Amino acid sequence: MTERKTIQVVAALIYDPSTEKIMICQRPENKDRGLLWEFPGGKVEKGESKEQALIRECLEELSVEILPKEIYASLVHDYPDIKIELTLFKAVIVSGEPKKLEHNDIKWVYPWEASKYDFCPADKEILERLKRENIK
Repeated sequence: MTERKTIQVVAALIYDPSTEKIMICQRPENKDRGLLWEFPGGKVEKGESKEQALIRECLEELSVEILPKEIYASLVHDYPDIKIELTLFKAVIVSGEPKKLEHNDIKWVYPWEASKYDFCPADKEILERLKRENIK
């Protein structure tokens, strides 16, 4: 049996204090777990800190500059093909308007509404927490 690759992944829980909503993104149809929803982010590259990776990913995927704040969640999830170590940071946009450069769709939703969307399995426990907690 082949050992699955472990990947360090970072994601942003981007919060807009003026609307009290968070950003969720729909994965492109042609990628693994296509059309499922997720928090924006991606893989940490060699030599990057988690914060640096998150800033880079949001710039590449959404054309926004973010400010990562504290860690909201950290978890490990086993998919059939890979194992991910996910770190989710609270974040705010400091410049730019989000654009769909890589995602199929982008939505701003209230935190308790996010669980109504079909998310990647790794995000399920985060969605449960968002229904219970105030993220301000």
